[in-house]
Amino acid sequence: MILFTLLALFFAAILIWKRVRRPLIICAVALFWLLSAGWLTAPLLCLAQPQAQTSTPAEFAPHTAIILLGGGTIYNEDDVLVPPRDVLARIAVSAKNYAACKRTAAICRVIVSGGNPQRHPATEADTYLPYLLREQVPRSDIVLENSSRTTYENARNVSSIVGQSRYDSLILVTSAYHMPRALLDFHYFGLAPQPLISSARRAHLGLLPRYDNLVNAEIALHELIGIAQFHVYRAIGLF
Repeated sequence: MILFTLLALFFAAILIWKRVRRPLIICAVALFWLLSAGWLTAPLLCLAQPQAQTSTPAEFAPHTAIILLGGGTIYNEDDVLVPPRDVLARIAVSAKNYAACKRTAAICRVIVSGGNPQRHPATEADTYLPYLLREQVPRSDIVLENSSRTTYENARNVSSIVGQSRYDSLILVTSAYHMPRALLDFHYFGLAPQPLISSARRAHLGLLPRYDNLVNAEIALHELIGIAQFHVYRAIGLF
């Protein structure tokens, strides 16, 4: 959506300012080539996911909660609602660490946080639940938070859940590009979870345009704008 808006602005400027039409066209083509060929997408991803190379193993305590953040739902080829690829990685990492947690801790919970911002037939948390069950996470140790629509609401709603229970350790599982913004929101609500990165995105550098580079650029810009928005909202008192 961000890149589409940028393209629309270029198109509008080209129509309005006829005297600089050629330079604007050249700038637009150059910008989108740099993004689609990966040369501009790579630094954007570096800014969006600075912790991609520094993830450390989780440390478990007697009472541990693993917080799995939602990342949307999509329809597969059979028109069935499923988690996206990035979320499958989050589920796998959460389940793996749950198993490790159970070997050392008295209580381990997986809190799945994700509502239905896309207005699909099921919430994110409810869609992810069967995948956690397949990974041998028992239903009794899964807490579903299925009303949040944004990362800010993820943090707010999870803070209410963990505030009702005594946890010695909180572990936050999400993708590398999402982690910085998620930590800002969780810190705002007084929580300091351990960051546990499930996956990171990479740009593919070359001469030919690639659609996945545009997707990665869109994701990176979304996160960077979200971080800027958080700081602006705090500065003007909206948060």
